[in-house]
Order: sequence, then C-alpha cells, then structure tokens
Amino acid sequence: MKIDINPIAYVRSCYKEKFATPRQPGLVPAAQGEIELIAPYNDPLAVEGLHECSHIWLQFVFHQCLNQDWKAKVRPPRLGGNKKMGVFATRATHRPNALGLSVVKLDKIDTNHGAVILHVSGLDLIDGTPILDIKPYIPYSDCIEGAHYPFAQQAPSAIEVMFDDALNIEKEPKLHDLLVQVLSQDPKPAFHKIDSQRIYGAHLADFNVQWVYETTQNSYRIRVIQIDPA
Repeated sequence: MKIDINPIAYVRSCYKEKFATPRQPGLVPAAQGEIELIAPYNDPLAVEGLHECSHIWLQFVFHQCLNQDWKAKVRPPRLGGNKKMGVFATRATHRPNALGLSVVKLDKIDTNHGAVILHVSGLDLIDGTPILDIKPYIPYSDCIEGAHYPFAQQAPSAIEVMFDDALNIEKEPKLHDLLVQVLSQDPKPAFHKIDSQRIYGAHLADFNVQWVYETTQNSYRIRVIQIDPA
C-alpha cells in the first residue's frame, strides 16, 4: 500500500542546521519559531478554537534524512553514542519512514494579511521542516501518570556555559538566553572526548556561534568564543 501525504505547513526556526538542535522538545524554552500553513490549509477557519490550547502536537518529516537508509539498530546519544538499540525503541531520526512527533508551546496565532502563522516556543525542529499535521495537546490523555522509559528517565543535566568578555553578550539578553539553553544541553556528539583544542560551531538564529570545551574540577563546561552575524 502506498500512502501519499503532503505538508500542510513549514517551520521557521532559530535552528538552521541539525547540529546543536535539541534532541527533545521543551528543553530550550527560549527557542521560538513559526509554523506557517500553506494553501489550501491556510484558512483561518482551520485553526478556529486552537488559540485556547497552551500546547500542540506537531507531526513532521525529518526532511534531511529522506535520502538516507534506515538501520534496525541505532546508537542513541543518551547511551553515550556507543551502545546500540532497536530503532523503534528510540527517537532516532533515521527511521523506515522519516516521521517525527513534537509537542511545543503555542504562544499565539496570527491570521492577518491572508496568512495563518502559529507562533511557538520550546521547539526542537530545524528551519524548513515540513509539518504534516497539527493536533491539540490534551493533558488528561497525553500525560500518562506512571509512564516510564528506563533509558532516559530525566532530562540530561545541564552543563555550564560562559562567554568571552569581548562578546558583550549581556547587551543581547534574548540571544544570551537562547545560547545558554541550547549549549547547556551539550550538543557535541556523545562519543567525542573533551578536547580543548577542538572548536565547535553552529548556525543559531541569525548568528554563527563558535565554542570550545574546558575541563573543570568536577566536569567540563562550554566557553563561547565567537558570535558573528550569519
């Protein structure tokens, strides 16, 4: 059986590439984006009543993985990037069908000028992600008391993020909060060892950001060394 599914919307996101994008939604509340519906789905009647919802489910396509083969076993980052698990026991992006599911906070809906745009936050989707469906988050059924997943029972511990003084990041509080929340999730590949000489970089919001890792007495931290307009 062949099933044809077409996007109903596309994401405009502060994440411009896969690297440094959070692995789960809600980890970066400062991450704001827009879901812009396309014709013929950009009818204000289609979102009537949705503004009453605090959160929504987004069904989407891992569009950068469409041409990549899936494997029965993958290496989840939460297991250090070395141990393999069955793909259906993970949320890996490389799947038989490159479909994803994410819950985001709905901040407002804009239906002006003939467009229908959902303003959201806490998203974990990169810019240009195709959206297949939008559904309301319903607390009594979607939040299941006693549910568990033994391999990731809690959010990963945040690591310290600091900035070189010359960056004057205090003058940009929104950018400061976004970078701290994103980088504190430790975006480097799980199998990378700490190397103070290795420079990492990512395109976040409208900036190219570079950082290094530094060892501390008990662990390690990130130091942002450069922020340039993209």
